Amino acid sequence: MINRVLIRIKVIQILYSYLLTQSDFHIESAPESESRDKRYAYSLYLDLLLLILRISGFRLAGSEKLVGAISDNKYLSAGKMVRSLFSDVNVRSVIFRRAANSEAFNDAALAFYGKITQSGAYRSYIRTKDLSMKDDVAFWVVIIRTIMEKSPELTEAARKNPDYTIAGYEHAFKMLISTLEGFSDTRTMFIEARNSLERSLDKARELYFALLLLPIELTRLQARRLDNARHKYLPSPEDLNPDTRFIDNTFVANLEESPEMKEYLKSNPISWDNGSETLKLLLDKVLQSDIYADYMAAPGVSYADDCEFWRSIIKNVILPSDILAEAIESESVYWNDDLDIIGTFVIKTIKRASADPASPITLLPKFKDDEDARFGGELFVDTVENYGTYRSYIDKFINEKQWDPERLAFMDVIIMCTAISELLNFPSIPVPVTMNEYIEIANCYSTSKSGQFINGILFSVINYLKKEGKLLKN
Repeated sequence: MINRVLIRIKVIQILYSYLLTQSDFHIESAPESESRDKRYAYSLYLDLLLLILRISGFRLAGSEKLVGAISDNKYLSAGKMVRSLFSDVNVRSVIFRRAANSEAFNDAALAFYGKITQSGAYRSYIRTKDLSMKDDVAFWVVIIRTIMEKSPELTEAARKNPDYTIAGYEHAFKMLISTLEGFSDTRTMFIEARNSLERSLDKARELYFALLLLPIELTRLQARRLDNARHKYLPSPEDLNPDTRFIDNTFVANLEESPEMKEYLKSNPISWDNGSETLKLLLDKVLQSDIYADYMAAPGVSYADDCEFWRSIIKNVILPSDILAEAIESESVYWNDDLDIIGTFVIKTIKRASADPASPITLLPKFKDDEDARFGGELFVDTVENYGTYRSYIDKFINEKQWDPERLAFMDVIIMCTAISELLNFPSIPVPVTMNEYIEIANCYSTSKSGQFINGILFSVINYLKKEGKLLKN
């Protein structure tokens, strides 16, 4: 019932919220004071952040070249801290503003790298299994204090800046260490985001049953109306002998007796009772429709006709209704974006039911198979863990004359990173399917130009990944 189209949308929504609000590093703001010491300290502080990324093997610009030994170090480049630093929204802003200006420290980077890899701290670091974020931060703080801050190569490069001051130099390192030590472990936030994805998928399942429950609830409401009319003070002949075709609908009777429906409602007691006004308004809309008039005027109806009536009512009256849209908006934050897709599954369920009146109504399972059940969680986790790497693939193909990388729509970045994750980690999904799905999501959820832009970037990324031997499927 929950297909990959909906799962992709859910993953992107949760990723967007998680990565947008994630604040791993507090990047210092530019000083208000124009003193030379503070001005220089801030400038060097930003360059040191980028220097750590260069030493760890990250290219900060598409044309930037790294010495082979640095780029081949799997220990430093895989560190949780540097990967989080590289993918941090604020740090990326610094990268695009200062990457070219900070190249004065490139020569020092190689010297640092040699000293780091020969240090006892490094040897201990690479021997430790399952390194935590705290371990990474502790390692880099030791490296900064024992190697970088005391390095003659760095001091020589720093002195080339005409604003250099000893006080500014020392303060820059204090700011750098404060930023790294102030890192907040986002494991709790990650777990909560992962759980939110599961909750949103469960709520999509709940919406499926809530929509199927509507014909039952509307039928009950109409039955109460007819009964009240019979017992009013002066009932009319029509009140005493109403046409009960609507409340005798056999599809609704079968649906109400469905073992799967009963089991779900027993474990998940959803109801439209709290929205009784919604039910009244929806029932009035149904009773005023041409579909209802034609159904009630027919000389006779079969079980297939009863099914078709509700299929048509849900498709043409209930789902497009503002009444329903307002009701589900107050019911669940997850339901607004789910309605169109889940509505199609409800219609499909009714159509399938019409084929066999003798059998209990079969409802759609939550997932088609185990692979679909794992798809969302695996896609989310991989995108988070490799966000910096996937973002670097995107940055390689940004034409800075046409697009300002710093001002890319964040939703576009999330969509492309998720698409790259799917391309690399789900071999059974063809490349064109992934491309088409994420372009369609971009057209719906991002800017008017996003689909075309994402198509171009992903096409270039795919060719690059194939050339590098990282993407093997066609």
